[in-house]
Amino acid sequence: MRIRAGVTYIVVSLVSSVFFLAAIGLVYGATGTVNMAHVAERLETIPESTALMLHVMLLLAFGIKAALFPMSFWLPDSYPTAPAPVTAVFAGLLTKVGVYAIIRLETLLFPDEGPGGDLTTPLLWIGLLTMVVGILGAAVQADIKRLLSFTLVSHIGYMIFGIGLGSQLGLAATVYYIVHHITVQTTLFLAVGLVERVGDSTSISRLSGLMKAAPAIAVLFLIPALNLGGIPPFSGFLGKTGLLLAGAEEGGWVVWVVIGGAVSTSLITLYALMRVWNLAFWRSTVEVEAGYRSHLITDLVESPEIDVASNTASATPRLMVGVTTAMVAITVALTVFAGPLFALADRTAQEIGERDVLISTVLPREVTDAEA
Repeated sequence: MRIRAGVTYIVVSLVSSVFFLAAIGLVYGATGTVNMAHVAERLETIPESTALMLHVMLLLAFGIKAALFPMSFWLPDSYPTAPAPVTAVFAGLLTKVGVYAIIRLETLLFPDEGPGGDLTTPLLWIGLLTMVVGILGAAVQADIKRLLSFTLVSHIGYMIFGIGLGSQLGLAATVYYIVHHITVQTTLFLAVGLVERVGDSTSISRLSGLMKAAPAIAVLFLIPALNLGGIPPFSGFLGKTGLLLAGAEEGGWVVWVVIGGAVSTSLITLYALMRVWNLAFWRSTVEVEAGYRSHLITDLVESPEIDVASNTASATPRLMVGVTTAMVAITVALTVFAGPLFALADRTAQEIGERDVLISTVLPREVTDAEA
């Protein structure tokens, strides 16, 4: 299973890299440079059809990295097979690199009504499909890691929705949501790693009674789960509210359709995660045919008889519990300090959106003798 998932990931990465390198070659052939500021200036001088082709090629390459629908098939098969700490890092960061690249692409190289065509409407539809298809996949999963992988795909759609709006408020909400999602998704995968240590499984058909056996892990899972589901006052609710307000401000029937999809996706996310909570934590062991091998969290963390040096299996949960607890605290801090963080996100969005300022900073205009 792990070998097949590794091969899938390698093949997808190679295909994405091929598209990206081909797009870079075409950009250089069309503009004579790969400096983004130079490219932004020179795209206005090339034929519209050529600029559109470059736009689509770059979006395709970055869309694979970001796991946008329909190019997200690789992620649910690849992430669940890795160890929990590795999956947590991958889930938190890797797809966001693709999202960041799309932000730079849409704000610097191909702004609205600029060269390369206006693809904001297709981006909105892609964001909607990514949200809906991803969360429908999550709702039917029995393995918690695979379920979280589908929710990861789904919530990338929220970020694409914010980018597709093309407004400063939408971009600011997207920046905040990226920070929120990196933190919360990483925390959930770490919490599931603890569940796997305690229950010897990540299948909700085998897990039961974890609330009684490991109450600390139950809390560490519940807080980010409610956060990702968008329950107020957590950062997930605040980030989604910012995106929905940006959409309502923008208007248009397409945007309202996406808003409806975003609200539905949030509700189904909450349903999927609470289904995990109900079956794995609340359900008693007598309700399932095959239970789990009982390891109390106190035996793994607090027992002085454990020899950490000679028992790696016991040392790992202690470290994971500490890291997961710290990550949960950070997710709560995103709510407590939401005001300053939103202000910072708004300034970031403003700076990203000031295309001419960025170009002039990278390419300072030469002062002529007459002007001097």
